[in-house]
Amino acid sequence: QVHVAESGGGLVQPGDSLRLSCEVSGDTGSRIGMGWFRQAPGKEREFVAAIHYTGSGTAYADSVKGRFTISRDNAKKKGYLQMNSLKPEDTAVYYCATGMPILSALRTSTAYRSWGQGTQVTVSS
Repeated sequence: QVHVAESGGGLVQPGDSLRLSCEVSGDTGSRIGMGWFRQAPGKEREFVAAIHYTGSGTAYADSVKGRFTISRDNAKKKGYLQMNSLKPEDTAVYYCATGMPILSALRTSTAYRSWGQGTQVTVSS
């Protein structure tokens, strides 16, 4: 069984930065694919960023490209989402998900097997 836990959310002002962490435990194997998704109030969950389990590829939503960076440390079984130049429209609950999706499925939520409970990010002045 795999357990996923996000941390690092909070209340920030527009233009600020925030780094989310995702800690994975359990029977994950040596390589971890990781995706970040978010859900704003009244909206469906949407893809944010992902990294392939081999580390060979990443994917970003157009809305965060150039502002967010995903990274992963397999040895520590941790992943990160560095979020810069935050905007009010980035406000959402952010979820970390793990699995081994193929490169073409990195943006697909159903390709991930384990999910965290989410961490709230609020961007407001």
